[in-house]
Amino acid sequence: MIIKGVCIILSFYFLGMGMSHLIGGIVPGSVCGMLLLFVALCLRIVHPDSVRSVARALTQNMAVLFVPAGVGIMAQYEAIARNWVGIITITLVSTVFVLLSTGATAQYLNRCFKNKTTNTRK
Repeated sequence: MIIKGVCIILSFYFLGMGMSHLIGGIVPGSVCGMLLLFVALCLRIVHPDSVRSVARALTQNMAVLFVPAGVGIMAQYEAIARNWVGIITITLVSTVFVLLSTGATAQYLNRCFKNKTTNTRK
């Protein structure tokens, strides 16, 4: 069962990489693969039980998967040290933008759903 789950997840990863290559790399292949797997799960092409154990193992050990990214960041220490002000500025500005846009979207959706529920109760 585990080998089947690994094969399914890797198949969608490679499909996503191919799809990313076809669209010019606008979206990373891993993201395309996750979207394809999500669609396959929603359409019941892939049964959730066939990937559940592998997905659970991957998410429980996710910290290990971030080690290469951390090593890559440390390998670029000099570039980061030269540009730390810009990096921090961009990080803060984008964080504030994401917080504001998420809050505005949540408030908008909340108002829409409140209006729908009050209109249907009348």
